[in-house]
Amino acid sequence: MKVAVIGANGQLGTDLVKVFRAAGDVVVPLTHAQLDVTSQDQVAAVLGEAKPDVVISTAAFHQVEVCEKKPELAVQVNGVGAMNLALACQRSGAVLAHFSTDYVFDGKKNTEYSESDLPSPLNVYGTSKVVGEHLIAAYADRRFVIRTCGLYGVAGSSGKGGNFVETMLKKAMAGDAIRVVDDQVLTPTYTGDLAEATRRLILTEKFGLYHVSSEGECSWYEFTRHIMQSAGLTPNLSPVKSTEFASPVKRPAYSVLSKAKLRAAGVSIPSWKDALPRYLAERAKKNTPTPVGV
Repeated sequence: MKVAVIGANGQLGTDLVKVFRAAGDVVVPLTHAQLDVTSQDQVAAVLGEAKPDVVISTAAFHQVEVCEKKPELAVQVNGVGAMNLALACQRSGAVLAHFSTDYVFDGKKNTEYSESDLPSPLNVYGTSKVVGEHLIAAYADRRFVIRTCGLYGVAGSSGKGGNFVETMLKKAMAGDAIRVVDDQVLTPTYTGDLAEATRRLILTEKFGLYHVSSEGECSWYEFTRHIMQSAGLTPNLSPVKSTEFASPVKRPAYSVLSKAKLRAAGVSIPSWKDALPRYLAERAKKNTPTPVGV
C-alpha cells in the first residue's frame, strides 16, 4: 500500500517511515515544510498529488506550556488541521490514522481509561486534541484515532532535541542530582513499538478510536529508576511531588490507557519494561560510529 506519513522527520514519524518501508509499503514522507495541515488548500493539493491509500498524521502542536499561551494556534493545528486531513481523506477514500493523547483525560479515575470514557482535559493542549478527535469523527468514515502516551524514540535524541530518557541519561552522566515526580502515573511508550502496532491496526480495517501505548504503568520516578538500572548507572535519584515543580500546565495524575479494545482487534504491544532495553540498544547502535572504509 501507499502511505503518506505527515511529520515524517519527527520522533514517531521517523519510526513510522522505517516500519512501513521495512514491510514493503511505498512511503511518501511529508515534513511540516512540505505540508502545513492548517491550510486546507495545501492539504488537498499535496495529498491529491501523492494519492496515498493511507494517510498517517503525527502533526501536532504539543508544546504544552506554549499551548496555554497560544490557545488559538493549538486549536488551529490540533483541531482544524485534523479536520482538513479528514476532509481530504473522505474525498479520496484514503484511510486516515491520526494520533491523539492521554491528556484528553483529567486523571481522576485512577484506573485504566477506556475509549468509552468521556474526555475531561485539564489543559489547552488536551482540549485542542479533543477538538481534533471530534472533527475527524464528523468528517472521515475510514479513520483510526489513536490515543497514546509518554512517547520516546531514537529520533528524538537528535531531531527534536531529546526526550525524557535522553534528558535523564544526560543528567546522570553529568553527575547531577535527579529529582523526578512519583505522583504522576502513565505508560511510557517506545515509538518503535507504537509504529509496529499502528501498522498492524491499520491492516485490520476495524476503524474507530483506539488506545495504543505500551502495556503496564509506572510513575515518572519508577521509569527513571528503570532507565538507570537498564543503563547501568547509579545517580543521586530521589522522588518528589509534582507540587515541587511550578508549572502553568495542569497534568493528569493518572493517565494509563486500557488496551482491551486493541487486543480485541488482534493487535498486541509490548510492556514498557520490555521496550526500554530495546530502545537503549537501538540508541547505542545509532550512536556507534561507522568504521572507515565500510
